[in-house]
Amino acid sequence: MAEQENREQEIKEQKIENPETEGQEVSNLEEQMETEIETDLDDSDKEERLDEALEEEEALEGEKEVGEVKEKKGFFGRKKEKKDKKDLEIEELTDKYKRTLAEFDNFRKRTEKEKSQMYEIGAKDIIEKILPVLDNFERGLASISEEEKETPFAEGMEKIYKQFVKTLEDIGVTPIEAVGKEFNPDFHNAVMRGEDEELGENIISEEFQKGYLYRDSVVRHSMVKVVNC
Repeated sequence: MAEQENREQEIKEQKIENPETEGQEVSNLEEQMETEIETDLDDSDKEERLDEALEEEEALEGEKEVGEVKEKKGFFGRKKEKKDKKDLEIEELTDKYKRTLAEFDNFRKRTEKEKSQMYEIGAKDIIEKILPVLDNFERGLASISEEEKETPFAEGMEKIYKQFVKTLEDIGVTPIEAVGKEFNPDFHNAVMRGEDEELGENIISEEFQKGYLYRDSVVRHSMVKVVNC
């Protein structure tokens, strides 16, 4: 402590004697004093500070370990936690709702399919009853002579027939092609067989009664004659 006081006295005297050069020299003296003060620290003070630092480091490590243990316990503890009754009820009701929704969707699709099938069956039944009327129309028009075709009555019958055919086409009724086509049992009904050198095998040469389709299903098969079968 005495040396420190002497140094301070020297600095003050130097400031008084050399006021112009107090900058660099005085700062050098101050730095020397700080260095000496640090080196003059008692060894016991150094040991106390070192012990304090070690204690702080150990305390931090202990807190870290405790935190890790708590986190692990919390992690494994969550696995053992049981679900709340309300959560179980919510899951059960959600599952029932999904099942009911799926069943209703299947019921709706099945009902629509059944309705479509019933409508198609009913339409085919009605069309099948109408076709004989169409056949009679065609026979009546075919029996009209060339002279009578120009009469107002014949022209009126022709117009009604065309309107009848157009109405059937609009609802999906179309005639099955037969003459000149290869025989197909899915669409044709062979009622006569014959030979014809000008035609190939299993070719339809004549049609006795027209067949009709409703959309993609057969309402009535064509009655035909097949040659070279």
